[in-house]
Amino acid sequence: MKTSSNLALQAGKVWLVGAGPGDPELLTLKAARLMAHADAIVHDHLIGDGILELARPAARRIYVGKERSRHTLPQAAISALLVDLARQGLAVIRLKGGDPFIFGRGGEELEALVAAGIPFEVVPGVTAAAGCAAYAGFPLTHRDHAQSLVFVTGHRKEGGVHLDWPALARSGQTLVFYMGVGGVDEICRQLIRHGLPADTPAAVVRRGTLPDQQTLFAALAGLPERIRQENLRPPALIVIGSVVRLHARLAWFTPEAIPPDQASLSLPG
Repeated sequence: MKTSSNLALQAGKVWLVGAGPGDPELLTLKAARLMAHADAIVHDHLIGDGILELARPAARRIYVGKERSRHTLPQAAISALLVDLARQGLAVIRLKGGDPFIFGRGGEELEALVAAGIPFEVVPGVTAAAGCAAYAGFPLTHRDHAQSLVFVTGHRKEGGVHLDWPALARSGQTLVFYMGVGGVDEICRQLIRHGLPADTPAAVVRRGTLPDQQTLFAALAGLPERIRQENLRPPALIVIGSVVRLHARLAWFTPEAIPPDQASLSLPG
């Protein structure tokens, strides 16, 4: 691919790009450069404010976001759209929140491009787990707390939360649940049932890395009720493990003042 800033991108090609967790300054330099020259940007719901402003004015912006219980287009139609735009001779960016290969269905979309003979590249992004944990003030791994890190989807393709609970309930690891708020009761119940202590620290981060970030801390057993008490709604990330305790010493990010009905849920822990 040509890299000179004043040259057009290759026609008929798709770039699968991670937009990061929300803060536009966490977007990679490569992603920003590509957006400045793409002909079309097919973007999701969880794209930080200001990121789409990096697109050139003439670029087509096509929203295909998936929100809870409301999908603009089914997945097959999104894949078909990418193929169609590329076949029109456009340089296309498929822009996804976080990293496209971590619960972003990026692999499914690339399989469709391969089947259609469409060339592509992948530009990784800062995944939500890394961004949310950093801005909530705790590491995901630590030699004294967690020697392994597990990313889990709380929403399976066939519906329900059916996971390897004995493996997830092991000590010495950090669990990160993407899309897990809707299934938090089952998640906490199963983890405790399979041996994870009920007082294991847990956190929920909503709109992580953004000025109105909301962070809630609780023990594992009380997490579902705290989420209901605070009326915290998806999209949000759940982190479970003793690393969460470190936020008391390592917290550095202070969300900006926002209206009272959207106030921060950051709690002492």
